[in-house]
Amino acid sequence: MIDHYLTIQKDGVAEIEIKKSRFICSLKRVETEDEAKLFIQRVKKEHWKATHNCSAFVVGDKSEIKRSSDDGEPSGTAGIPMLEVLVKKDLINVAAVVTRYFGGTKLGAGGLIRAYSHAVSHGIDEIGIVEGKLQQEVSLTIAYPLLGKLQNYLENNQLAIKETLFTDEVVVVCSIDEESVAAFEASITELLSGQVQFFYGQKTYNEILLA
Repeated sequence: MIDHYLTIQKDGVAEIEIKKSRFICSLKRVETEDEAKLFIQRVKKEHWKATHNCSAFVVGDKSEIKRSSDDGEPSGTAGIPMLEVLVKKDLINVAAVVTRYFGGTKLGAGGLIRAYSHAVSHGIDEIGIVEGKLQQEVSLTIAYPLLGKLQNYLENNQLAIKETLFTDEVVVVCSIDEESVAAFEASITELLSGQVQFFYGQKTYNEILLA
């Protein structure tokens, strides 16, 4: 498992107009090449009257699979510029389709490259990018008198509490970035003078929207 990744926040659609041509960018989170291809076909079916439905996608934890299509636009003016936007932003597991409804004015090769690139960039800006971090669930079992001290420490260090369970003792459940687990355990042990037990749950990705 990778320790972090960047991708779009959610699926979405955004549109720009350039010299009366409409450029509609449809973006989707995908996990496989087949899923990306199905998405592209669905958009093409939806916009079957469009002049072009150009596409690009990046799939895999390390961007192992990259594909693009100009869908009838001059070679290299649509799909590759779209793909370059995804790659430059370090996004993974994203498929993009830019649908063009021709407005009557030719844009030329340079104009097309700028238009398709801008359509994807604009779509990503509208939807937003999230960073997913691999986190370890850590449960801390402590005595009741130590709860306030622990809560203050977690709050001051901007560490979120997922859950707090009250039984004969208190169990505080946190999610900690995987690379920080050892340092976290050492700090808590020192803070509470060793009066704490650690239990480790599952590892999950926590996504945070980037500003």
